[in-house]
Amino acid sequence: MEHNEQLTQIKVLLSRLDSGTNVDAGGVRLNPTNSYTDLARAGRERELFFGSHPQLLGLSCDLPQPGSFFTADDLATPILATRDEDGRFRAFVNACRHRGVVVEEEERGIKRRFVCPFHSWSYDPKGALVGLPKEEQFGEIEKECFGLVELPTEEKYGFLFIHPNPSGSVDVDDLLGEDLAQEFDAWDFGSFSRLGGDRYEIECNWKLAMDTFGETYHFNSLHRDSLANFFQGNVQCYDTFGQHHRMVLCKKAIHEMREWPEDQWDITVAGLPVYWIFPNNIVMPSEWGLYVVRAYPDVNDPGKHTSVISFYVRGDKASAAGTNNGVDERQALLETAPMEALSAIAQGFAAIIRDEDYVASASQQRSANSGTLEHVIFGRNEPALHHYHNTYRAALGLDPLPLLDPASMA
Repeated sequence: MEHNEQLTQIKVLLSRLDSGTNVDAGGVRLNPTNSYTDLARAGRERELFFGSHPQLLGLSCDLPQPGSFFTADDLATPILATRDEDGRFRAFVNACRHRGVVVEEEERGIKRRFVCPFHSWSYDPKGALVGLPKEEQFGEIEKECFGLVELPTEEKYGFLFIHPNPSGSVDVDDLLGEDLAQEFDAWDFGSFSRLGGDRYEIECNWKLAMDTFGETYHFNSLHRDSLANFFQGNVQCYDTFGQHHRMVLCKKAIHEMREWPEDQWDITVAGLPVYWIFPNNIVMPSEWGLYVVRAYPDVNDPGKHTSVISFYVRGDKASAAGTNNGVDERQALLETAPMEALSAIAQGFAAIIRDEDYVASASQQRSANSGTLEHVIFGRNEPALHHYHNTYRAALGLDPLPLLDPASMA
């Protein structure tokens, strides 16, 4: 985020703290609970959002050098992502062209060759078929015609995007839009390094997982013994970028900004930016690194999903020792912290999502499954929830949820 925009967002947060106000959607919306349970809708979402739409697969640092690879099995298409010897990011359908067996089962690593365990057909990081045993007995084939099926990809702003359909296309600038693309460019995500990650199988709809990142109204209740120690509940900034959006959560450390010159103000000290990239990605830059959460629907049950959480650390490890102001002391501490400590911070944050947010989401799913609540309410102070669901509905060709005056609902 450019520094001028950081100043704007911090000043808005301070103003809302001082005035006791919050972002205001101008009304409430009623969201049908069957949006979390309907089998037919779940199938349409999987087809449109996850089968026919570009997907954020990871960050550039997930493929840190030529020969690096990782696999992904959360979409209908099994994926093998590689960085070839020329440094280019590529992705393939992770299936041997002989009999369709998954070629690479390992999660990530470095390899010069990917060998199918069934008959040992082998492929290089460019997906080319480079060997098959007993070719004279199998029958000589044109190897260049039987490489791994390649998927459309683009690497930009430190992100790795793919399209799960070989006949699809990826245009990251078109996907993000000019303003959000410029903002991501300013974060320099391409300089980050992978720290680790986790994955959770949760008994709630994938959209309920996204919903939990859509407001801070719950912080002082659900997170009263965890995040509420560091964050100001029910205060945020909110902006939309087409199908996407950005929230800025308010940290209690924001009050430090009042004593600092504006050229030292830092949005990651004052708050936590939370970006939603349609349809299923949460990107959260912090003082020390980055969290990325991706939620994937269960194929058979709308009431289940998988959350994949990845942790990254800033690439700049230059020492800030010898300085005295609060900004540099904080940065020096983070930059000299051992990776084990940063990993523990990341795991602790992920555990809060798992043990607090997702427990509440699973509870919401149980009530939705009962069919006894026709709607849930999105409040005036929850504009991200309004935007999430009307964006989903627009993509599905459904009418938007109307904006209602709460007084008229009595």
